[in-house]
Amino acid sequence: MSRPEFSRVASTNLSSGSSGPRALEGKVGIVTGASRGIGAAISENLASKGCSLVLNYTSESSAAQTEELATQLQEIHGIKAVAVQADMGSEAGPAHIVSVAKNHFQHPKTQKFQLDIIINNAGIAGNMNIEETDTEKFAKQYNVNVRGPLLLMKAAMSYLPHDRSGRIVNLSSVSSSLGFIGQSVYGGTKAALEAMTRTWARELSERATVNAINPGPVGTDMYWGNGPEFFEKISPFLKSTPLAAAREGIDSEKVYESSKSSGGRPAYNEEIAGVVAMLCLPESGWSTGSVVCANGGMRFSY
Repeated sequence: MSRPEFSRVASTNLSSGSSGPRALEGKVGIVTGASRGIGAAISENLASKGCSLVLNYTSESSAAQTEELATQLQEIHGIKAVAVQADMGSEAGPAHIVSVAKNHFQHPKTQKFQLDIIINNAGIAGNMNIEETDTEKFAKQYNVNVRGPLLLMKAAMSYLPHDRSGRIVNLSSVSSSLGFIGQSVYGGTKAALEAMTRTWARELSERATVNAINPGPVGTDMYWGNGPEFFEKISPFLKSTPLAAAREGIDSEKVYESSKSSGGRPAYNEEIAGVVAMLCLPESGWSTGSVVCANGGMRFSY
């Protein structure tokens, strides 16, 4: 095929999946761990592009917050949003999320139901040095961070598209590859998630693209709740991160002031959400099986 002919075909294909302001209009997605922080920011971004959503949360204390988020997304973006409580660390939780999604989004006449986007964001962390290793905490982290996404994919398999238009994004971490002290368990769960990302990219190649992103520090409530010891340890990493230099008058005062002792700024939730949303657009259809940098350059992807 000649170059002019190839260019014409390529532009025709892309035009059928334009990434305009409502590029995800009519799509249905699941975001786990959606109640706050990164999950809420991802939900906001996808909703702004027209995607209807199932917003998963775990604890009863997050119920009101997630319901409020669902209401806001519906009112602001004109999409349908449903909040569902389910523990991603339990054996039944992931399937319950898919069941609720089907109940709310299945076409009443044709009974057609399709899940277009799945964001495996829910996760738990906890540092343990070798001598502190606790088997119960080990199991809990692996159940939520590894088994949970796997069981969610198993429950969703029957409802994924058959035209490669599906999008699956897994939230990994730089901890999978940087070897932080005390993260034998947490880092291991994220490395396992990245391994599953590559496997799913092959198994689901006719259904969906599958990618992961690997954030570093993000300015969530958990980040700001850390003590001086944490910021002292993270400082060398932030100092060598290309995009982590805080800017007075551009970054928030809180972020700018904290960067003086921590060596640099964390990501804003919206910056992580932007990378996730990029991987969900029609134009991302030639990218799969990758771990995409979402850490300001703390860990370059390859």
